[in-house]
Amino acid sequence: MKTDTLRARLLEAQLDLARRRERAVILLLTGHAVTHKGRLVNELNHWLDNRHTEVHALGPSSEERERPYWWRFWRRLPDRGRIGIFIHGWYGDALFARAERRLPPGAFRDRLGEIRAFEAELAAEGVVVLKLWMDIDRPAQRRHLQALQEDPARAWQLSATDWQRHLQHAAIAALGREMRDATAADHAPWRRLDFRDPAAQLQRVGALLHETLAAPPVAPSCVPEGVPGEVAAAPSICRAEPRVEASLKKASYAARLAEAQGRLAINAREVARRRIPVVLAFEGLDAAGKGGGIHRVTAALDARQYRIHRIAAPSDEELALPWAWRFWRRLPADGRIAIFDRSWYGRVLVERVEGLAPEADWRRAYAEIREFERQLLAHGTVLGKLFLAISQEEQLRRFEARAATPHKRHKLTDEDWRNRKRWDDYRQAIDEMFARTQAPGAEWALIACDDKRRARLAVLEEVNRRLEMRLASPH
Repeated sequence: MKTDTLRARLLEAQLDLARRRERAVILLLTGHAVTHKGRLVNELNHWLDNRHTEVHALGPSSEERERPYWWRFWRRLPDRGRIGIFIHGWYGDALFARAERRLPPGAFRDRLGEIRAFEAELAAEGVVVLKLWMDIDRPAQRRHLQALQEDPARAWQLSATDWQRHLQHAAIAALGREMRDATAADHAPWRRLDFRDPAAQLQRVGALLHETLAAPPVAPSCVPEGVPGEVAAAPSICRAEPRVEASLKKASYAARLAEAQGRLAINAREVARRRIPVVLAFEGLDAAGKGGGIHRVTAALDARQYRIHRIAAPSDEELALPWAWRFWRRLPADGRIAIFDRSWYGRVLVERVEGLAPEADWRRAYAEIREFERQLLAHGTVLGKLFLAISQEEQLRRFEARAATPHKRHKLTDEDWRNRKRWDDYRQAIDEMFARTQAPGAEWALIACDDKRRARLAVLEEVNRRLEMRLASPH
């Protein structure tokens, strides 16, 4: 195909992608040094409408180092209708760290497993990934490096790292093969691009991108959904609903509340000093008291240290990106606290029960949630998951009290009454959620909430327990 014809067709396909907004496309280039990656991307940008394209050549910033590794990529995913171009992307870190022996063989294989899971999740959410391996043999690479070095107009393009990559050519070639073999998939294919004249390379990249834009998306062939191998004992709201004790007297409650909040204030200051991130996820039945529990937690904290995220129906921006993006983007920096009033568990609770997500999506979500939480823990995050349980009788009493109280009436909605009619469906979904997402370090705490005072103290006790366990750890 002639260059002008290809360029016109590629632009037409890109504008059709932007118009339909049915999927996003990622083009990722990695491989050997001095293979025209930067030049290719610059020229390709001239071919495309840059209003619908974004380019990322990443070096980790201090902001990114303060969050789990994959945060830097989740936050840069393109919206539906857009093309994201990544130079090296999530492959460069693993490849070069392994070549330099900063990443042991086992950790390298683990990272490739994370990549497979990440790309399968993107494919399931309508993101198409095209990966290019930029190849060059060692003699040609040396000739090109020397030519650049001897040209005063282009010598600035070289760095010590380029020569280092040349010395590592054999290792990078072998690791690249291992990496491509481990991560090749129909939904995220690899294409090998030989070093050649830049115009011929651009023609080839343009043709591959046009082919990707024109082809129907490919769903991941296998997305795990089973229970993880190592599962902690899971609570059950059905068979082990927490025992409700006698109502706590006001004076006793006030004293115990002050003590618990005092402990929390001290623990939170130490968490900030040691730069430990904290994520607290609050789930529960309607009228169980999530708001009250969260308020008693935040009353003990410095307002500069925490942020509350109230998760409701997704916005238009969130709908244009993969489902998990809305949670990744809200993760706290090291030393900060993120409190989720409802969370990523909405997909396997309300979205499941109310039919807001297809069955394939909410079933897939269990594995995605486990991987998300595993990455939080790997970064050193303290993860607290609290489920606030309430009896059916107490819920009805609180609904009726809200309806009769003018300043509380706004808290009661038609949706609350509708959810109550599906009580058994929610209990089944909650039990399955506990069983499939219970793991060491990410255990659920089941809080009995028929007595509000005891429930609020139990919330504070659980948060303190989590923080104190981490602060007592030598790591």
